[in-house]
Amino acid sequence: METTVETDVVVIGAGPTGLMLAGELRLGGADVIVLERRATPTTESRASTLHARTMELLDDRGLLTAFGSPPSEPRGHFGGIPLDLTLPSPHPGQWKVEQTRTELLLAEWAGGLGAGLRRGHTLRSLTETDTHVEAGAVGPDGREVRVRGRYLVGCDGEQSTVRALTGAEFPGQEARRELLRADVAGIDVPNRRFQRLPGGLAVAARRPDGVTRVMVHAFGRPAAPRTEEPGFDEVVDVWKRVTGEDISGGTPLWVNSFHDANRQLTRYREGRVLWAGDAAHQQMPIGGQALNLGLQDAVNLGWKLAATVRGTAPAGLLDTYHEERHAVGRQVLANIRAQALLLLGGPEAEPVRSLLGPLIGLDAVRAHLAGKISGLDIRYGTEHGGVHPLTGTRLPHTALAGGHAPVTGPLRAGRGLFLLLAEESGGPAAPWADRVTTLAARPVPGGPLDGLDAVLVRPDGHVGWTSADDAGPETALRRWFGAPTHELGRRTP
Repeated sequence: METTVETDVVVIGAGPTGLMLAGELRLGGADVIVLERRATPTTESRASTLHARTMELLDDRGLLTAFGSPPSEPRGHFGGIPLDLTLPSPHPGQWKVEQTRTELLLAEWAGGLGAGLRRGHTLRSLTETDTHVEAGAVGPDGREVRVRGRYLVGCDGEQSTVRALTGAEFPGQEARRELLRADVAGIDVPNRRFQRLPGGLAVAARRPDGVTRVMVHAFGRPAAPRTEEPGFDEVVDVWKRVTGEDISGGTPLWVNSFHDANRQLTRYREGRVLWAGDAAHQQMPIGGQALNLGLQDAVNLGWKLAATVRGTAPAGLLDTYHEERHAVGRQVLANIRAQALLLLGGPEAEPVRSLLGPLIGLDAVRAHLAGKISGLDIRYGTEHGGVHPLTGTRLPHTALAGGHAPVTGPLRAGRGLFLLLAEESGGPAAPWADRVTTLAARPVPGGPLDGLDAVLVRPDGHVGWTSADDAGPETALRRWFGAPTHELGRRTP
């Protein structure tokens, strides 16, 4: 028998991006069902690095307490060249959280907010009409399930079924180089941090539990066409060729490969179908940027799509997801291409590495590259009247004078925030009180908000307007949050 289920948004894929998006949609008041082909959560922690901007977003949503106190490291790298990632942020550097834990905590959060997660459901078909998208999937019992939503978002990874079913354009660079990777128990090899040897690149990092993650690339060895993951014997062979060490006596927990293919969807939205994370962009996972890029896609999209299905979004709001995140993705993919050349290039890459090494020691260069990798440099378009340097950037995480809590607190409900910095009460955001929280406070003298009378913050933590901008507050409120409540009430359903 066939079952049909109705919802607002269908999300395909319960990796970190899909789960983050599900939680964001629920915060915005949208019903959501997540379909995941795996019957159980992953046991493979492939992505384990969270960068400063992602940590800030998790903090904005009140999730860091659940994450505990993960180990952090101020030093990262750019193409294997050491790079200090310290920038002004409550969470500078990079933080190590196993992907299994990230997925578990995000699943608990999204589920606690009411998101529906259906595991063991394999997507087979998509049908789009003027009013909805219908996903046909095969459930764990072999029966077909149809889930109908007003929108559907593909968060199903770089081999996205959603992308394949829709025929979406996915141009870019084919894979040319490949890195083999495995978590191995029972081996004793020296720790290596991007060690370039005559025959290739080797990385080894031993965890406290005794498991060692190894990664290896033999210079000049092309990426192999694969229909399945490599075997451990292949890792053993390449590791020995590059390092001279025999790890064949170890026990592999999992093995995979990744390559330097570099692709991006032409559009992140086609009608009622959207994409986020690796389904929207394929890149070599250097320095954890792929995971962080996907989580940040989800936070940008969630509040916009929720407002759209609730009927409060202004015209064009959903299209700003593509406008903003496609530009960010393009920049990240460009820096990853450069890093892949530095990391996996053979002797021909040495002159560039020799030139870049001393340049990274210059603080302006270091800060520029650290901003790109951490996501702290993101500034969304200011074509709608923004002139203040803060407009479009993430709101600096700063305490307010007078005993007020940090301004991250009001964002935990996924609402907008209107900061009154020169008045005690009231303010122009009152007609949007169902979507925007007004907070009267005083900026810390000399801080990033000093000299401003008011600031409008979007639910994703980015500044949508300041009192120093050309446009007035009502224009900005309508731009990001639609019509005020009393006007929405007069609309014809």
